[in-house]
Amino acid sequence: MIGPAAWRAAGRPAQRNASNRAPLGKSTDHMDRMREAIGVLLAGGQGERLWPLTRDRAKPAVPFGAVYRIIDVTLSNCLNSDLRRVFVLTQYKALSLNRHVRRGWSGLAGHQEFIEILPPQMRVSRDWYQGTADAVYQNIYSIGSERSSFVIILSGDHIYKMDYKKMLQQHVDAGADVTVATLEVDPQEASGRFGVLETDSTGRVAGFEEKPAEPKRSARNPAKCNASMGIYIFSSRLLIPILLEDAERTESTHDFGKDIMPRLIDRYRVFAYNFIDENKKEALYWRDVGTLEAYYEANMDLVSVSPVFNLYDQAWPLWTWQQQYPPAKFVFADENRMGVALDSIVAGGSIISGGRVRRCILGYDVRVNSFCDVENSIIYNHVNIGRYSHVRNAIIDRHVQLPEHTIIGFDAEDDRRRFHVSPGGIVVVVRQESMLEEPE
Repeated sequence: MIGPAAWRAAGRPAQRNASNRAPLGKSTDHMDRMREAIGVLLAGGQGERLWPLTRDRAKPAVPFGAVYRIIDVTLSNCLNSDLRRVFVLTQYKALSLNRHVRRGWSGLAGHQEFIEILPPQMRVSRDWYQGTADAVYQNIYSIGSERSSFVIILSGDHIYKMDYKKMLQQHVDAGADVTVATLEVDPQEASGRFGVLETDSTGRVAGFEEKPAEPKRSARNPAKCNASMGIYIFSSRLLIPILLEDAERTESTHDFGKDIMPRLIDRYRVFAYNFIDENKKEALYWRDVGTLEAYYEANMDLVSVSPVFNLYDQAWPLWTWQQQYPPAKFVFADENRMGVALDSIVAGGSIISGGRVRRCILGYDVRVNSFCDVENSIIYNHVNIGRYSHVRNAIIDRHVQLPEHTIIGFDAEDDRRRFHVSPGGIVVVVRQESMLEEPE
């Protein structure tokens, strides 16, 4: 195993594709500058608060909006921001995530550009990733092999639309060493949940606290506080020495927010970047869908007449890999069994066969049979709902076969005996056995 000192002695790895790139520091526009950046997308979280949806998959691989995965939102931000060199760092239960990125994203970047999965290699450590900073540190060989002036650290488990070019432009204009993306939130919302930054009038960070009980107010808007979004831009010349220094600290938890940021403020030029929402709605949209309630609500918003998060914005498209299925079909126009879906999203291959669906999100290859009533629910791929079933306020995982006359969401005690029920009353139904070998 190679430790920090040995890595220094070995020097930087050979740079690949360097001869085909413009000299660093010679950028003339935003796109050229983005060519000097690489992205590092952290996608290895266990997602324990989303259990049992994360029983067989990583949190970034959890479905969203019928045809997407959570990670698709951040990767779409990368493409729409012209960030075309991205390492995706995976760890826990990554099979379906790896498969999805390989199928849907590996060919979307372009010539001499990439979206590349990096599983844990234990090249500089014998441990799994110990924190966000350690995940990046354990991949310094891969990061160092790419010729870049800037490294953009991203998370793969949030829902938002953001142009990273704008953040990078501010980073360069301010002469910053590090820039942290921030979101103005109510202090009670930030308390115990977010890292909170103090800034001066120029936006330079003067203080940082990780999940404080009483967050400091924003200098620009005293009714709010500046919460960290977990998005960082580092100048490349600075990042690797910082990671090496942190790796040698035995007391560190090796986390960007908790350990690294507080040590940087007095030594380097650290600035905050106030989030600019590309969703183009009156209210800023950024969601951490880390709990079942937050995940359910973010999905249910999508079926509103005018959802806050717009899936249909042609100016900021969401990309993904989609299975090839025939169009959705709605059959039987009988008075007593009419195949209909109201205020719902229905993906390809699904058949509403004499059942009624209201305010639902249905994935691929879902069959809702005659005399069923499904309401306020998220149905994953390859689900069959048997005749005369009534389902509401539920999340049904892939490949579940509900027998005829199944009742879910009407008797809380009965639901708890059979399924997992969240504190907010959302019933989550998964198959009894793990199914990693079957498609999602």
